[in-house]
Amino acid sequence: MSYETLLIEKEDATAIVTINRPNKLNALNKQTIGELHEAFKDLNKDKSVKAIILTGSGEKAFVAGADISEFSDFSEKEGKKLAAKGQKQLFNFVEELSKPVIAAVNGFALGGGLELAMACHFRVASDNAKMGLPEVSLGVIPGYGGTQRLPQLVGKGRAMEMIMTAGMISAAQAQDFGLVNHVTTQEELMPLCHKIISKITNNSTVAISHAIKAVNAGFKNTVNGYEQEIEAFGACFATDDFTEGTTAFLEKRKAAFPGS
Repeated sequence: MSYETLLIEKEDATAIVTINRPNKLNALNKQTIGELHEAFKDLNKDKSVKAIILTGSGEKAFVAGADISEFSDFSEKEGKKLAAKGQKQLFNFVEELSKPVIAAVNGFALGGGLELAMACHFRVASDNAKMGLPEVSLGVIPGYGGTQRLPQLVGKGRAMEMIMTAGMISAAQAQDFGLVNHVTTQEELMPLCHKIISKITNNSTVAISHAIKAVNAGFKNTVNGYEQEIEAFGACFATDDFTEGTTAFLEKRKAAFPGS
């Protein structure tokens, strides 16, 4: 499938999804959100893909926010619909994807851009990156999960300060806060992401998908994370990957996981 706002590349078992609206600093609009949904859905079904890197085109921005011109005249009802649809179509969808998604934050990640990065399973940033949720400076609040995921990642107090001041933090601060896992130079950003993925893809894709689901469950009020872990743990025993992994361990050889 071809996309107008995205670039899709594949390197071995990794797919790189690049948001490609450099003239808009890769801001999210309806089209981009829709195309991201389709791209992630297709890549999740692609058996040759074991992990996904999400990044932005150019050297200035990952995603500099949402395209405000699309909703500046919305009513209360339209605003609610916008947030509900966006969360379901993209942000929650990415968080619940069965394959690991790493955000390679290569510049500004503001508003909806930071919310998208936080929906990914973890984040790696270049040292020029700036992150923040500036929505209150526009008379609104984050609507794509920002008020929920940011406190989970950095703690309530820091999240409150970031949201209420509408300010930006540096990549170094983001790492100190636990918002990003690693910070590196812009030149080394993608190589580092690929290095991390090479370690991930050595392991069972089936077990990883169960781990993602179990970890996510712990952050949902409607789900008992411990019970989800028990269910997922048990389900692993019925997989070919478990048979291969345990057999390889006992035979003192490297596992060749079939992915089933």
